[in-house]
Amino acid sequence: MAKQLLGKEVAAALNEKIKANVEGLKAKGINPTLGIVRVGERPDDLSYERGATKRCDTLGVAVEKFLLPVDVTQEELMATIDKVNEDENIHGVLIFRPLPKHLDEAAVIKALKPEKDVDGITDGSMVGVFAGTKQGFPPCTPQACMEILDHYGIDCTGKKAVVVGRSLVVGKPAAMMLIKKNATVTICHTRTKDMPSVTREADIVIVAAGRAGVVNESYVAPGQVVIDVGINVNDEGKLCGDVKYDTVEPVVDAITPVPGGVGAVTTSVLVGHVVEAAMRTVE
Repeated sequence: MAKQLLGKEVAAALNEKIKANVEGLKAKGINPTLGIVRVGERPDDLSYERGATKRCDTLGVAVEKFLLPVDVTQEELMATIDKVNEDENIHGVLIFRPLPKHLDEAAVIKALKPEKDVDGITDGSMVGVFAGTKQGFPPCTPQACMEILDHYGIDCTGKKAVVVGRSLVVGKPAAMMLIKKNATVTICHTRTKDMPSVTREADIVIVAAGRAGVVNESYVAPGQVVIDVGINVNDEGKLCGDVKYDTVEPVVDAITPVPGGVGAVTTSVLVGHVVEAAMRTVE
């Protein structure tokens, strides 16, 4: 039976560090604040917003919301981005995407200052990830994967790691972050030939394919650590990952469940980024 890499344990440890940093900031008269920019009322946006707001409240981080109608103009949205950019009391900004189709999302992302980009969506943040510098912040989901590996003492040095998926949201940044941890990394994608033969050779497999149950027991081998980033809804209406958990779990050494794995850590990572952004203003 594989060891379950539970997100709640990782989040609890992160939360303790965040609380200590928040107390230090408040002692200096700084109240770390997250600015949320939301256009319309997509159910998934509302769900994430509730989770982020609750986590901020628990950890002593303030939240200021900028809620715009679904038919907001580009000019009005850009003015809102300018406002959060220039407000010294807002340390991090979360912009919900995708934006409605009539809006130029690329222009919005380009306008956001990297130092406030706590969700890792700007080019500046990507440069930070690829260069290994503190410019901007990495996307929260791949950072959550790294936090899980760190918390459970999984050393990446010299290990073979495979990332399934090549998106800028998870796959590519996760690969760069694994390289920073001295792993030897292969990225698999939809054009990879005989993917199971590649993933079976890995010590660590991060799966961010975006399809339910795409990775089954033929993709894995004994001794592996599997991090499942996927969040899907199966035919029974239940949450499931990109990994076919029931068939993979008996084979590998350790695995994250869905739900209860990576997703449970991402909100703490987001709040941690807000606090770090605030800390950088006084360095």
